Amino acid sequence: MTERENKAKTFKVDLGRQRLPVHIANDPADLFRHVSAEKAAFYRCIMDVFAAAKRQYRLQLRPDEVLAEARWPDGPPRIEDVNTALTQLTEWGNLESHPDTARVASLSDFYRARFLYRLSQGGEAVESALAVFVQTLQRRAELQTVALEDIASRLQALQALAEATEPDAAKIHETLRDLVRVFESLAENAQAFMAGVARSIELQQAEAGVVANYKKRLIDYLERFMGDLVRRSDTIARLILALEPGIDALLGQVAERESRDAAPGGARDQVEARKDYLQAWRERWKGLRGWFLSTGHEPPQAELLRARARSAIPQLLAAIAALNERRSGRSDRSADFRMLAGWFAACADNGEAHRLARAAFALNPARHFSLNANADAELPASTSWADAAPLKIHPRLREYGEAAPRGPLPRVRDRAEERAFLALQLAEESLQVEAARKRLATSRPARLSDLGELDIHAFGLFLGLLGEALSEQAGPDTPVERQTGDGLLHIHLKPLAPDSRATINTPHGVFAGRDHLITITPLQDSR
Repeated sequence: MTERENKAKTFKVDLGRQRLPVHIANDPADLFRHVSAEKAAFYRCIMDVFAAAKRQYRLQLRPDEVLAEARWPDGPPRIEDVNTALTQLTEWGNLESHPDTARVASLSDFYRARFLYRLSQGGEAVESALAVFVQTLQRRAELQTVALEDIASRLQALQALAEATEPDAAKIHETLRDLVRVFESLAENAQAFMAGVARSIELQQAEAGVVANYKKRLIDYLERFMGDLVRRSDTIARLILALEPGIDALLGQVAERESRDAAPGGARDQVEARKDYLQAWRERWKGLRGWFLSTGHEPPQAELLRARARSAIPQLLAAIAALNERRSGRSDRSADFRMLAGWFAACADNGEAHRLARAAFALNPARHFSLNANADAELPASTSWADAAPLKIHPRLREYGEAAPRGPLPRVRDRAEERAFLALQLAEESLQVEAARKRLATSRPARLSDLGELDIHAFGLFLGLLGEALSEQAGPDTPVERQTGDGLLHIHLKPLAPDSRATINTPHGVFAGRDHLITITPLQDSR
């Protein structure tokens, strides 16, 4: 055997010896050790490079590439430190290492340890989990009006597919997948919004101009969402009710289609897989139904979200009030005590200081307590306790805190008649308000002078609508239109000639002013 053949043989043997095994962490928790290690920031810089390489479809990286591409907060480290960190990450299972023979030019270079590194399967899982974690923390809650429109359109498409002579299982499956994805996004964002919408901590640290701008944008945002929620919820509820009779058959077709991909020889066969898929789709449909239709005595989640959005406006105003109080510079307790100390120092004598103390700390005599019935009634209240006769306190007062024993508890009164009377009054008022709404919300333009006489309920509703419209008016001659705060009506108010006059008779008197052309439209009818 020649010398060249011996060298080649040795090279092959050494090549087999230098190949390192893939390190797999025995404990999955080791994959997260670099996050809490002493050099956690250093390790994260390295892992960010490998995560970026994964997104760029680069298979392997060398240590010098990691050194050049990483964003080091304290400047580039030594290549030896990078090699040590890469070895440690490999031992923890975040990386896999392989010998680098591409740059070997001589046998001495071959014996020097050179490795290529890439993300391991566990390392990819950790990076994905950390990315989702950071994205969840940084995500801002949003009220998605577009999602409501998408849900309605998907339900309409599903209804059209269900009414077909031969339903297409593939299209039904695709439509349901899109519906579930949009609904889950809406539910997650709504849950995050309900968890904390007012951002009171941020508002208390903001400037006055920023707070005022944010207040206007948030109120407009909430009003737009509530109006869309009221309009879309009824449409979505009607579509869900229309699909209820045949939804189980549609879900069965989707489950049957999904169960075809069940792997043979697994823990479950195709029949069991179909049952599992069908149960999962039924739960998703139940969740969607509970969002827009009441279940038992529980209101739908859409109404709860609407109530939470409405309550966000008072929370915002309270935060702004707290900010204004802090900026107004009102005195606190320490400032009050300093001012009181100055008053005490300015007192001319002890008598004046005692009078000031009694006024400041309410140190008044306690002779108004009738603890001793035999005490001299003529004893003045200014008598010192040392000069007055002693008070005799009953032992029961010392023991129980009261002088007279308690009597039997009063009987519980039956309030059934009162409750029935209140319920009847509420029902009558609701009917009267609804009648007033129907009279005013005609969707047709009308002059204020043509409204005629209004009863108490119609006039109260008219004043509320007129006040909401005038609050948005830029000037007395400018038309204005807006949506009411409850999202049920749309108002369009147009001023007429300055010399025009409108008079409305009410049970409380006559309402008069400049004539306007008003159009009140129910939003349910404008869909």
